[in-house]
Amino acid sequence: MHFGEPLDDDRLVALLRPDAQIDSVVTSDAYGAGAADELVGRALQGLDRGSYRLAGAIGHDFYSAARDGVKGYPRFTDPSLRGPDGYADYLRMAAERSLQRCGTDHFDLLLLHNPDRIGYSSDVVWSAMAALRDEGIATAIGVAPGPANGFTLDVIRCVERFGDVIDWAMVILNPLEPWPGQLVLPVCTKHGVKVLARVVDYGGIFFDDLVVADQLREGDHRTFRPEGWVDAGRQRMERMRPIAERHGLTMLQLACQWNLAQSPVASVVPTLIQERGDDVRAVESKRAELAAVPREVVLTPEEVAVLSAIGDNAGCMKLKGGSPVHEGAERPDAWPLDEGLREVAAAWGIVPERDLVLR
Repeated sequence: MHFGEPLDDDRLVALLRPDAQIDSVVTSDAYGAGAADELVGRALQGLDRGSYRLAGAIGHDFYSAARDGVKGYPRFTDPSLRGPDGYADYLRMAAERSLQRCGTDHFDLLLLHNPDRIGYSSDVVWSAMAALRDEGIATAIGVAPGPANGFTLDVIRCVERFGDVIDWAMVILNPLEPWPGQLVLPVCTKHGVKVLARVVDYGGIFFDDLVVADQLREGDHRTFRPEGWVDAGRQRMERMRPIAERHGLTMLQLACQWNLAQSPVASVVPTLIQERGDDVRAVESKRAELAAVPREVVLTPEEVAVLSAIGDNAGCMKLKGGSPVHEGAERPDAWPLDEGLREVAAAWGIVPERDLVLR
């Protein structure tokens, strides 16, 4: 995935292998066009199925379509690939093949990965996802927006419409990126949808060994972030550090705790990264640090609020998904607001032109 230094397969498999400290692993069929699933399958080999939890993600069609450069593979709902009558067959095929590569018979959670506008709003799509759960292919189902920040109103409308069948939502959320992820938390709480928080490490910053942007090699996924993000992030981290020290937490553990203090957040998924440089940490130590996160929230509501204020990033970037400033034709990851999205915004006290734009 082009984060930090590449790891050999055996080392990566050992990191991914669930154990008593970290019993859950997340994969996506699109990563390496199935290669990530295969590595996870190696990591799961020989384990009792009841000893771990496996989350998978499907939705990018690398089976029948070509990759479009850095844009990746098209969504399976692309009208040039199939219509609604083909959605259910595709989702079942993709889930079954992903399970085959992982070497198991069901997902504990199956996510709809990076959906386009159709994926968020189609009754056919969510009926098909629910059918996979009913058939035992997955124990729970959910939505995983992305890969970039945004999709706020799309997630809210999706949960409002399909909250009776959706169990989980994966959301970008951490103390340096409370916006816009926090805007979807109230609707998830209302409908009992659990949140799986990703990018908890803020691109590796919270592991405390990415100190200058020069550590990033050419092609590192994080070089797409705005210039100066490492320095700015570390400056704000220093203001957060006293709270971490007060509770005997590392900065990564503080970030996890802040996430878990948000009412619908039930799990956190930072990215384990082996950074470049002579004074960086072994990635295995980062896994151990994650495993040592207190299971109970130790932060006070006042501390959570202070961290949110320090990390406030509202209006710091252009968002993907339904947008009040979208121009041109609809794209797989960006589209104009329709009347339904504006109604959702009004119902949740969101003013798109104020709350969902680059300032």
